[in-house]
Amino acid sequence: MSPLPTVLPNFPCYLNGAYTPLNEAKISVMDRGFIFGDGLYEVVPVYGGRLFRFADHMARLERSLKEMRIANPMGRDAWEAIARRLIQAQAEAIGADVASLHQLVYIQITRGVAMRDHVMPDNIAPTVFVMANTVKIPTEAQRAKGVACVSADDFRWEKAHIKATSLLGAVFSRQISFDAGAVETVMFRNGFLSEAASSNVWLVKDGAVIGVPKDNLVLEGIRFGLIEELCRATGIPFSLRRVSREEVLAADELLLSSATKEVLPIATLDGVPVGKGIGKGQPGPIYHKLYAAYQDAIRRTAE
Repeated sequence: MSPLPTVLPNFPCYLNGAYTPLNEAKISVMDRGFIFGDGLYEVVPVYGGRLFRFADHMARLERSLKEMRIANPMGRDAWEAIARRLIQAQAEAIGADVASLHQLVYIQITRGVAMRDHVMPDNIAPTVFVMANTVKIPTEAQRAKGVACVSADDFRWEKAHIKATSLLGAVFSRQISFDAGAVETVMFRNGFLSEAASSNVWLVKDGAVIGVPKDNLVLEGIRFGLIEELCRATGIPFSLRRVSREEVLAADELLLSSATKEVLPIATLDGVPVGKGIGKGQPGPIYHKLYAAYQDAIRRTAE
């Protein structure tokens, strides 16, 4: 039996200088992003039509481009203009008021089109693709009760700091949690915490928030800087250092952060409730403080 064809929406996207319906957009089969996964991407949250932490996302995009030796095809003002146009166009395409939507702007840049050769070719134009789409945020039940996660060894490559499109490792690791009926896979490398399949992971111990170092083994999520700011504003101690598996298992709270999850509490890890005492397996006080501060930061974006 043949698989059913995927039906794509017809809202506009941007591809190599032109705006076109998403379901009509085409690239060459010789695009290095298709052949090698030789590209990078960025995802910017949008609240009520307003880009959230856009400058931080652009800075990370520029870091990834530099690491991959791809010239930035345009400046920040041009990226922002494209994003704003697509945010409004996507809302109109689905018949919604942009002020009521949670959206994401997805930017992807590949090295471009060339005959297949592992060596990076010179003087080819990068392929640039941008779209806006609505996004599902965590449910009230997930925020109230926390979510289940499982753990696994981090089997990915050692340049995780590049937000590359070659995401097979993340696909495999996320599938581990999906198959287990969990929300995320918390990964460890040589006995130390790295990150989750598509989120950063935070440990709370004795009222302090602890994250892993910003090195080549993890993607520096935009929430690294944001959570540090929120901790400073709310008087919560904050530090980055190597975190052992034993420390994770003994944490008072465990948190996930990402563009779509914002900040989200982990209730169980490998079926074992997180924390101890009366609040064991429930979202803790540090999560509640950070979530409230996060929502304040979103509201300030709209002012």
